[in-house]
Amino acid sequence: MIQPMRCMLCLLFFLSAGVVCAAPAGKAYMSIIIDDLGQSPERDSRTLALPGPVTMAIMPDTPHATDFARQAHKAGKTVILHMPMDPASGPYAWHPDLPIEVLARRLDAALAKVPHVSGVNNHMGSRMTAEPEAMAWLMGELQRRHLFFVDSRTSAATVAAPKAQAIGLAHVSRDVFLDNVRTPEAIAAALQQGIELARRQGTAVLIGHPYPQTLEVLAREISRLKGQGIELITLEQMIAERGNQTMPAHAVHRSTPAVRRISGRE
Repeated sequence: MIQPMRCMLCLLFFLSAGVVCAAPAGKAYMSIIIDDLGQSPERDSRTLALPGPVTMAIMPDTPHATDFARQAHKAGKTVILHMPMDPASGPYAWHPDLPIEVLARRLDAALAKVPHVSGVNNHMGSRMTAEPEAMAWLMGELQRRHLFFVDSRTSAATVAAPKAQAIGLAHVSRDVFLDNVRTPEAIAAALQQGIELARRQGTAVLIGHPYPQTLEVLAREISRLKGQGIELITLEQMIAERGNQTMPAHAVHRSTPAVRRISGRE
């Protein structure tokens, strides 16, 4: 079992020295993120009821984004912004043809809509995450705000993680999508793939969606992970385990407008 006090001490006292908590030999850790939240109170509630430190990734352009972010934060869950990126559409979406000033305003607006976030991951983004300039700017902005980044890896051409790594931003990348095929059998098989990956490499990051089938499988299987030698941990702990820059305890979004840093105007 992971030692919470040991990792908390690492986070609080060893950050400045660059020390991280190494996984003890034979340990296997997993983090699970559920994307696309904020759309349905019923599905949001079912997701929130999942046992353990499951991360809630909330879309800004949903009717219940703000309320659910507050609810999830109050319940002690890690909340991240599920940021729309090209080919996603909508008022918050990032597209390659938009200037940095517009991207900055959209990021500000999205962070204002989803309070209590500890980090950001991309919704879609197969084209946007391949844009070096925009990704470099985003990682710098997240570092300034003390937020981490999760690369959903929707494209093999993504440069998001390398740009984060280049400046020492706390980040992780997705290993397994749970529900590309929306049947309980396929989702259970994808979860097993994540379990085997965690056993093999020590850690695995899984992303799913609030589909009824996904929630059904996770509600049944999460409690069985420990018996299979898997410890479910928070994304902050996962970042430490993977040896990236650790995050200060309870880091949350600071609502400093990003546009001022870019252009000096709102």
